[in-house]
Amino acid sequence: MKKWTKVFLVLLTVTLVLTGGLFAAKKAIVVGYAQIGAESEWRTANTRSVQQAAKDAGIQLLFVDAQQKQENQIKALRTFIAKKVNVIFLAPVVESGWGPVLREIQKAKIPLVLVDRNVDEKDSSLWVAHMGANFVAEGEKTANWLAKYLKDQNLDDGTKQINIVELQGTVGSAPAIERKKGFENVLNAEHPNWKITRSQTGNFTRAEGKAVMEAFLKADKDIQVLFAHNDDMALGAIQAIEEAGLKPGKDIIIVSIDAVKGAFQAMMDGKLNASIECSPLLGPQMMQAARDIVAKKKIPREIETIEGVFDQSNAAKEFPSRQY
Repeated sequence: MKKWTKVFLVLLTVTLVLTGGLFAAKKAIVVGYAQIGAESEWRTANTRSVQQAAKDAGIQLLFVDAQQKQENQIKALRTFIAKKVNVIFLAPVVESGWGPVLREIQKAKIPLVLVDRNVDEKDSSLWVAHMGANFVAEGEKTANWLAKYLKDQNLDDGTKQINIVELQGTVGSAPAIERKKGFENVLNAEHPNWKITRSQTGNFTRAEGKAVMEAFLKADKDIQVLFAHNDDMALGAIQAIEEAGLKPGKDIIIVSIDAVKGAFQAMMDGKLNASIECSPLLGPQMMQAARDIVAKKKIPREIETIEGVFDQSNAAKEFPSRQY
């Protein structure tokens, strides 16, 4: 009996050792994500996508909502360093001011992936990849859609001034800078009669978009077009336009960026003319990148999302399949 007891104990010990090694080999990947906040439908959808993708992949996600404050993101990044996560993801609220903390991440030998937005740092070795949209191209697509629409509606003969007001995103943020640049690339090169008469930040939020548009309408009675850097600001502006007794989408042509569900509803209601897509569903790509990085696989420096262009002609058809 003692002999079989000894045999059993030996087998149990071997099993525990082997099982322990197996568990060690399958130790969960831990990633940190410093999210900007929840300022828009887009950002909320992005957060949901990342959280679900991490759960599906069996990856431990340390998530921080920075409430649109850079200092909160920097604090989160230093927490991720202290916890020795495998990969750090950062959606930078603004472009500048990241150098010191990014060098701390590099010194800790933790791979960093920039998500959605970019940073203004000369040393590109501080991150392994950027994942997201081409904001300049989005601005250009918006201007090109507007040009065709104005021509088709016989509203632009190339000589009469077209008065445009602009709701900018958060000052210093990559999408605000680059969407403006893309739009103006087309304006300056092809439409000298277009003029941006007023431009002010609405911080990507519906409430501020409404407040700024109210101020625009009080100061200017000849607004023909509104270019909003995102849908939430456009939706806020629509409220302001209606409260001023005007018809959004008709009295004032409205073009924006993101293509969230709220924008599709507004297009179907005839209140928003067009929205250029910027997909927030980056979660699966992020988790795949994390797995590849941990496995020492090479990943592209630029991982772009595929985006469409939507307007009142195709919104109803596309709306049922929208995930955000």
